[in-house]
Amino acid sequence: MTDQKSRPLLAFAWMLGAIASFTLMAVAGRAVQAELSTFQLMAWRSLIGLAIVCALIAAGGRGFAQIRTAQPMSHVWRNLWHFTGQNLWFYGIVAIPLSQLVALEFTLPIWVALLAPLMLGERLTPARLAAAMVCFAGVLIVARPGVQPLALGHAAGLAAAVCFALNVIYTRRIMAQDTVLCVLFWMTVTQFVMGAAIGFAGGIAWPSAAIWPWLIVVGITGLSAHFALTSALGHAPASVVAPMEFLRLPIIALVGMAVYGEPLDAFVFIGAAVIFAGNWMNLRSARPLPAATAPGGPA
Repeated sequence: MTDQKSRPLLAFAWMLGAIASFTLMAVAGRAVQAELSTFQLMAWRSLIGLAIVCALIAAGGRGFAQIRTAQPMSHVWRNLWHFTGQNLWFYGIVAIPLSQLVALEFTLPIWVALLAPLMLGERLTPARLAAAMVCFAGVLIVARPGVQPLALGHAAGLAAAVCFALNVIYTRRIMAQDTVLCVLFWMTVTQFVMGAAIGFAGGIAWPSAAIWPWLIVVGITGLSAHFALTSALGHAPASVVAPMEFLRLPIIALVGMAVYGEPLDAFVFIGAAVIFAGNWMNLRSARPLPAATAPGGPA
């Protein structure tokens, strides 16, 4: 870990790339949904991503030999949860302000902490329970039930965070044996099949010429966000990288204001800070975790 801690600036540069990717994906995802459903969006996004991943695999030294896996069902379950979470996230970006969605996303690490004892046999400590309660308080501040109407987008944002947490847990299992390109290959293949089966059930939805550039942006940023976040965690531990991701909130809030006229809501920032505090408590109380357990939005 000493070598990792010596390169925080490089980790920060990669995190800026991840934040830029997540932000571009949100803007492009909103644009695409003017024509396509979330399932159709996921089908096209996965097909574009698959083409990119296959090109990278073909250019590598090991070629397509690295897509062999001894744990196919883990890939299926990982992608089922990721596909569900991604659809919920894409729904959320058009249903509620971007800043609220991102703030709710920040609960992802605490869901990992709560679900890991059930799925990985890890111990649920009093510190983790306290951190979860702090995060829940932050969610209440962001959503403010009883003060403002709760939308389906709020539920979608929280449910997406839970699904992404389950995705992280399965990724922890898979990455012990498989490469990143193997994971990305089966992700794009599996999620194209799922998206096409649902989204194209009544016929293939062909995007217009105006939508294609946005679809390509979604396909590229879905991969670049994952790569940049993983690279950041390769240069610094999660305890260093996690605070950097908090920059995503003010950036996405400013984008929402500039592009969509969304107001800057002080309660979203306060609630997100409380959620972040809960995540920080969890990080401080836990032993060092693998890269796949660190915070990260949809990718």
